[in-house]
Amino acid sequence: MISKIMLKLLFLALFFCGFQMSAQETKFEGDPDASFEIARNLAFNQQRKQAQDTLLFILTTYPNYHDIRSFLATTYSWDGDYKKARKEFNYVLEKDIENKTTWIAAIKNELWGDLPFAALEMTNNALKIFPKDTELLYLKASAQENSNNTLEALSTIQLLLDTNPEDQKAKDYKANLNNGLSQNAIGITSSVDLYSDVFDPMQYHALMYRRQTKYGSIIGRVNFNRRFNENGVQYEVDLYPKITKGLYAYVNFGIASTFLFPDIKYGAELFKSLPKSFEISLGFRTLKYNTTTNIYTGSLGWYTGNSYLSFRPYFTPGVTGTSISGTFTYRKYRSDADNYLGVAVSMGFSPEINQFAIDENAAKFVALEAQRINLGYYFTSSNKQNAWGTQLAVTHQEIIFDQGNFFWIYSLVLSWELKFK
Repeated sequence: MISKIMLKLLFLALFFCGFQMSAQETKFEGDPDASFEIARNLAFNQQRKQAQDTLLFILTTYPNYHDIRSFLATTYSWDGDYKKARKEFNYVLEKDIENKTTWIAAIKNELWGDLPFAALEMTNNALKIFPKDTELLYLKASAQENSNNTLEALSTIQLLLDTNPEDQKAKDYKANLNNGLSQNAIGITSSVDLYSDVFDPMQYHALMYRRQTKYGSIIGRVNFNRRFNENGVQYEVDLYPKITKGLYAYVNFGIASTFLFPDIKYGAELFKSLPKSFEISLGFRTLKYNTTTNIYTGSLGWYTGNSYLSFRPYFTPGVTGTSISGTFTYRKYRSDADNYLGVAVSMGFSPEINQFAIDENAAKFVALEAQRINLGYYFTSSNKQNAWGTQLAVTHQEIIFDQGNFFWIYSLVLSWELKFK
């Protein structure tokens, strides 16, 4: 038994010795600069696999030859292997944070990989080291445009032109941004709720107009609701004023003259950007029927790469106590902020989450049980002028006049938006 164990240990020792000798024999021993030049010529002549093999071989002896590693990453990026390129770029930047060439190549890698939010984060970090650098500002504008922040992109390009007024590339880009900038939009949203029992199907429709200004967005909306064989209309305005860099607000006001909507609704919320791509907010909503319901809310959001995660709690005082509910949201963005797949999971009853209450007294009874999952998919036309969306939601909710019993609600939402100057 012991001899068998000794034989196995001897075999392992010989194996590792042989592996180390083999590794020593495959280490690069030539002129790194001359070999680098050969690899570059191979890469530029569509022989990238041979070039990559050569570059990797040089790095076995010169792992911190940053120009070689950065060029290797660039060839991966050319091949569409953005994840592998990102790993090599990060290696260089961790050791040489002032390598501007690598910053630029790494940002382009994120843009080519359709990760504009990651590219934008990188440009902001790079501009802290190289303030007002022309090429970095141009890349920042590209990232902002690709993440559907055209006004911000225009502002960045203008900053570049303030420093370099004769930059023809920036002039042309500014003209393209102005031509493609749509400051107006109209849209229609339609949805239907199907109930497992108790109620007939209920319909909700909205007609929207949005205007983007330098002070923020203004949205006017007419909401139509059909429930209990009754029709009702609500008029609503949303404002998103910009206060200062990294701080903006949300303000809402709505009126109606039907029991299907609150007589008056209003709310406000402040949003603040935080380091590490986090965002926090705090606000309230008020619904006025025969009585007044106040909802206190806030949110914590995080942008990571092309993903967005957020959690929003709701605290609603009522006659049965304070209801606590919340929603967790995840979005996976594609080319920009109008193209994404989203999922939201809600727990607890809130007039904000369950915005179409069963009747005008529903807001009083907030200590109800409810669970909801909502899947959404949003996409645009190739010219970005038309945007479509679809949502499918399933809700398991306690019956407001028969507490302890539940029904299921199946919701389908379709939306369309047209942007124009």
